[in-house]
Amino acid sequence: MELGETSSTSADGKMEEDTGKIHLKRELGLISAVSMIAGTMIGSGIFMSPQWVLYYMGSPGASLLIWAACGLLSMLGALSYAELGTVIKESGGDYVYILRNVGSLPAFLLAFTSVIVVRPASIAGVALSFAEYVVAAFFPDCQSPQAITKCTAAACILVLAIVNCLNVRLSMSIMNFFTAAKLIVLLVIIVGGMVLLVMGNTKVLQNAFENTATGFGPVGVAFYQGLWSYDGWNNLNYVTEELKNPEVSK
Repeated sequence: MELGETSSTSADGKMEEDTGKIHLKRELGLISAVSMIAGTMIGSGIFMSPQWVLYYMGSPGASLLIWAACGLLSMLGALSYAELGTVIKESGGDYVYILRNVGSLPAFLLAFTSVIVVRPASIAGVALSFAEYVVAAFFPDCQSPQAITKCTAAACILVLAIVNCLNVRLSMSIMNFFTAAKLIVLLVIIVGGMVLLVMGNTKVLQNAFENTATGFGPVGVAFYQGLWSYDGWNNLNYVTEELKNPEVSK
């Protein structure tokens, strides 16, 4: 290529002249996009947060209200981000939206805190939760050693990082597999609960709001636990440029 020429990468990875930009390869279809959202939302939170929501709220009825409110907030946020993704078709999610609408300094501060604090802490929490479940199977009669749990979590993060660096399609195939597995597990839990209700185990629904906590502290922590379980609805916007057809159907 001679000096002064511009180029970009098309959907199949080939270089195109005179467009002035370089784009990521569009390899993510509808199923992969849905699996990415479902796979990140259905993570360790849904298996760990319910007990804490119930603990802080003090009653099953109030816990169900917290879950419904968190689901409504997450749905509104997801719908807003879906519209943003079709208007600003750039990868980067929150960073790009703040950069385009507010300015470079707030966008930089968001990216800095996200890379240094927020994302690493979130990934570490998810990896440790996964490691605790895996290691517990080998120590049924005692507490799992912390060293083994941390090494398992570190190995999990390393393997997933390598997979994501190697190939997008490979990482999405793994994501699709684990999403299906988690959906099956949740289906088993839901069906089991419905069977228990049909068999007459409804004592928990009697006086469902008894002993409900009313302070701002318990309710706030319960909301945090619920929103943690729903977290992940905005992750698709970080890879908007890799979607095949990021547009609104009309």
